[in-house]
Amino acid sequence: MRVLIQRVKKASVTINEKVKSKINSGLLILLGIEDSDNSEDISWLTNKIINLRIFDDENGIMNCSSKEVETEILVVSQFTLFASTKKGNRPSYIRASKPDTAIPLYEQFCKELEVLHGKPVQTGEFGADMSVYLINNGPVTIWIDSKQRE
Repeated sequence: MRVLIQRVKKASVTINEKVKSKINSGLLILLGIEDSDNSEDISWLTNKIINLRIFDDENGIMNCSSKEVETEILVVSQFTLFASTKKGNRPSYIRASKPDTAIPLYEQFCKELEVLHGKPVQTGEFGADMSVYLINNGPVTIWIDSKQRE
């Protein structure tokens, strides 16, 4: 399981010219899922995200988690995080899970993140053609892969 986390001033997801979800200050999380992902990956990753100290404290130092400063969270499925560009110029997405595997894991990830965060998590729509708008804050952009935790 891979995430690309962006600390944002605001973010939104639009589908068919209608805003599905939007947040103010918080985290935009792009989530990629592969077939070998499971509940352990979700638990480890959601705990890592919720405790990641990337928000400023009273001294302007990144020392607070999203939970501590009560930010908002938006999660968007992103199969292209598993793109392989080793051969040629057309990326391969062979490692990305198909919907029957990915959707339940995506939903579990969002629910677990919501429980840990203690407030609703906004989402995109799995498999939809989405437009994602964001204003990156910092900019702060962090990549985490649950298979590289050791």
